Amino acid sequence: MERNDGVDEPGWDVDPEDEISAVVEMVGQQLKLRREATGMRVAEFAEAIGYGEDLVRKVERGARIPRPEYLDKVDEVTGAGGLVSAMKKEMREARYPKKTRGLAKLEAQAVEIGLYSNHNVHGLLQTEEHMRALFEMRQPAYSRDQVERDVAGRVARQVIFGRDPAPALHFVQEEATLRRTIGGTMMLRRQLEHLLEVAQLRSVTFQVMPLDCESHAGMGGLIEVLKFRDGTAVGRSDGAFGGHPVSDPKQLRILELRYGMIRAQALTPRESLAFIEQVLGET
Repeated sequence: MERNDGVDEPGWDVDPEDEISAVVEMVGQQLKLRREATGMRVAEFAEAIGYGEDLVRKVERGARIPRPEYLDKVDEVTGAGGLVSAMKKEMREARYPKKTRGLAKLEAQAVEIGLYSNHNVHGLLQTEEHMRALFEMRQPAYSRDQVERDVAGRVARQVIFGRDPAPALHFVQEEATLRRTIGGTMMLRRQLEHLLEVAQLRSVTFQVMPLDCESHAGMGGLIEVLKFRDGTAVGRSDGAFGGHPVSDPKQLRILELRYGMIRAQALTPRESLAFIEQVLGET
């Protein structure tokens, strides 16, 4: 059987500073107990599941997050009847950075989300290659493992577009973010084409803030407002309250006021679609 060592594959190592490391360690202990219950030593077990000994040892001591296909093979060889395979979702999410897991949880609960981005295309709207290019240009430079973890986490958050019922999603993007050739001209074209697709979803409202707008309520930077079914909300802005998330109604009203003004000052959704098509034609 051909072995898949998988040890050097980026994005699956455990960050010891992350609280999720305790969960990964516990899963590793469970997998070790199941292996030992079969009577197999590590070398024999590695051969049976088609992975290298080093990877098996790392997974069992909680130093490596097991991939879904690894868990499926362990389930099959140990005769776990699906109990090991059932860990796949939790282990896949353990791969994502702590901040990403927190954002994804809030986004999964929200019934309405308002987002204004002035520096980059918002993460929920980025293509995978676009987000990878952004992470790779960070300074100090990210490790390959960190880049892949961040890309995987950001891609995972985009499941929000497939939710049923879908939340109402409002995006306002600065024109500059649609012209910046991150990754080159062809990558920008694919990003713009992706925006056209997403902007036409029934749950999405997409607007562009043009560079020639003389009155602009978003000069303080990024704004995010998430509203929940119980009437509560949480918001954040780079230019308000130290950039920290807020849930106090008085503070939220300030963010909602700014966001409402930004939407009023931006191009309409129809004009914004036409604008993207125009930029695409110029690119």
